[in-house]
Amino acid sequence: MSAVFSPRFLLESRRLLSLAWPLLIAQVTQMLMGVIDTIMAGHYSAVDMASVALGFSIIVPLQCFIQGLALAMPPILSRLHGKGDVQRVASAAQQAGYLLLSISIVITLLWPVTQALVALFPMDAHLYVITVDYVRFVLLSMPGFALYQWLRNYCEGLGTTKPTMIITLIGLLFNVLGNYVFIYGLGPIPAFGGAGCGIATTLVIYTMLVASVIYVSRAKRLQRYHLFTRIYRPDLKQIWLTLRLGFPVAMTLLFEVTLFAVVALLLAPFGANTVAAHQVALNFSAIMFMFPLSLGMALSIRVGYRIGQVKPAQARTVVKSGILIGVIVASLTATFTVLAKSAIISLYTKDAAVYALANSLLIYAALFQFSDSIQVLSANALRGYKDTTAMLIITFVAYWLIGLPTGVILGRTDWLTDAPLSAAGFWIGFIVGLSSAAIMLGARVIYIQRRNIVHDT
Repeated sequence: MSAVFSPRFLLESRRLLSLAWPLLIAQVTQMLMGVIDTIMAGHYSAVDMASVALGFSIIVPLQCFIQGLALAMPPILSRLHGKGDVQRVASAAQQAGYLLLSISIVITLLWPVTQALVALFPMDAHLYVITVDYVRFVLLSMPGFALYQWLRNYCEGLGTTKPTMIITLIGLLFNVLGNYVFIYGLGPIPAFGGAGCGIATTLVIYTMLVASVIYVSRAKRLQRYHLFTRIYRPDLKQIWLTLRLGFPVAMTLLFEVTLFAVVALLLAPFGANTVAAHQVALNFSAIMFMFPLSLGMALSIRVGYRIGQVKPAQARTVVKSGILIGVIVASLTATFTVLAKSAIISLYTKDAAVYALANSLLIYAALFQFSDSIQVLSANALRGYKDTTAMLIITFVAYWLIGLPTGVILGRTDWLTDAPLSAAGFWIGFIVGLSSAAIMLGARVIYIQRRNIVHDT
């Protein structure tokens, strides 16, 4: 026990937490922007709220892909930071910037075919018009979103996470103001309804980008890297290496996003109450997931930094401390979920039938948090070790070949039970899939650590 809580272990735990708490606030703030969009559009009309929800579901996979590519930056930059290789930081960051901007421009070029894209999802004609407008407005933000993610991950890769927190809080304020102006109209500005959320979102993203540029160009601790004082030509080899590291991360995010979307569709035959109860449990779980996700992002930065210093033993200590903190946090959030589930559900609905279903699903949501925490921390440890291809393969197998089939068998058939378990069956599938991911990702982390042990100093 004394070895576990050694001075080195406690030091790494403190540094992880100091990196993670601003990221936690930033992630929760970012989630609140989507919640506020839905609430404010809902006050305008139910159709506008539904349009924002549908448009958001189309935009999110595109943003997740860009964000996943940007997540290649922290392990690259944290290693250079650990090595003290100041000269290469700006070059590596700029190559990632070229990649992200290029991908975002390609996505923005979907603008002329927005109508065809939205038409892939059958919906009411009025709903369709508003959704198209919303998606078109947000597509215009993609270059700004890519450059914001570029600067955000640049800062985080160099161990600077507080600016992300402050800038997202500024973004939240502008999001509320922008929604008010463009949804409801103000003075000469007409009311755009739900589509106004798309205008506000685009303006907020460019506001956050400007704030990031100002911070990076003026922050004293970043001056020595000269990100903006020297422009490097595109280096196709470095761009390819960034893409090779980031693409598996991007696809992993898409696997997870699409998995939950598919489950919602598979639950549709059980009726609106079942889908609503599932969404209550899923939405609350997404909020709780911000805790291990933020810790995992910090874990990736610290692992990369220690590997850059050629200190694999300390990198292992980072992983151990992260997993222990993650389990403790999961214990607290799971306990809170069970004890406060009545109050949690009442925030979402007053419907007795939905309440009863959600009450049982939150038990699964509590169990879900342990395996979810371990798998996301292990995945981020692998990202810190630059082992993202294995992460992609493992998560695909765990989510789509183990978790989803288990959910379908238990939720939609009577092969293993007297009757289909409906939403509960799919939540058991989530737990099985995430537990499989946690085991396989954890085993992969151990393998990588043992492979690197010869480099210990």
